[in-house]
Amino acid sequence: MTHFPIPAPAFDGRSRAVGVAAVFAWLRLGWNLFMANPGVWVISTVILIVGFFVLMIVPLIGTLLTCLLTPVLIAGLFAMCRKAASGGEPGLSDLTAGFSTRTSPLMMLGVIFMVAAFIIEVIVLLLFSGSVVAGGLTMPSPAGIGILLGGSLLALLLSSLLFIPLWMAMWFAPALVLFNDMPPFEACKASFVANLKNILPFLLLDLILFVLGFFAALPAGLGFLVLIPVLAGTAYASYQDVFVAH
Repeated sequence: MTHFPIPAPAFDGRSRAVGVAAVFAWLRLGWNLFMANPGVWVISTVILIVGFFVLMIVPLIGTLLTCLLTPVLIAGLFAMCRKAASGGEPGLSDLTAGFSTRTSPLMMLGVIFMVAAFIIEVIVLLLFSGSVVAGGLTMPSPAGIGILLGGSLLALLLSSLLFIPLWMAMWFAPALVLFNDMPPFEACKASFVANLKNILPFLLLDLILFVLGFFAALPAGLGFLVLIPVLAGTAYASYQDVFVAH
């Protein structure tokens, strides 16, 4: 016998493909969310930057703490975006949402990122070390210098290529863990698949963000006090568009 109300089906991480023009709608929403409460966003961004700086300078475990807490802090930005998008007033309590909700799964995302990044760096280091050895054996001949430089460039290119799928897996993961209660590995998989479905929009978004990042860095980096909140709003808009609006 059916009992009412019938519960909604559980979120399964399915995503949809959107057009390239959606990128501009994401950016516009990110800007609008920032402009609705610019003071709160700037203060929150300053707190985040200072927090990351403090974490990174902690002796011995600074890098570990940074990796573990980054998804938690990003989740806080998403919580602020959700509050602002629903017409509420985001505050510092929303920024710390990741420390009170789904904290362990969010920190597991940090573990996943840290392990994956470590594997990538090991692969790149082995490749670079091989080029150093090969170049050293033939130094100081031009061939040795060429091998050394070629190996360095190849290692840098390989590192960049390997980090692309990792960032694809992490783009939506904090939002999926925080808002949809997805397990960390499933959230990473769903995020990667969603990015793969929307490869052209995200390539355009990356290009735009690269240009914006260049200009944000010019006034002593102060532009990042605006760009980081806008980026958070843009990421939240892309999450809503790709995962929610079926």
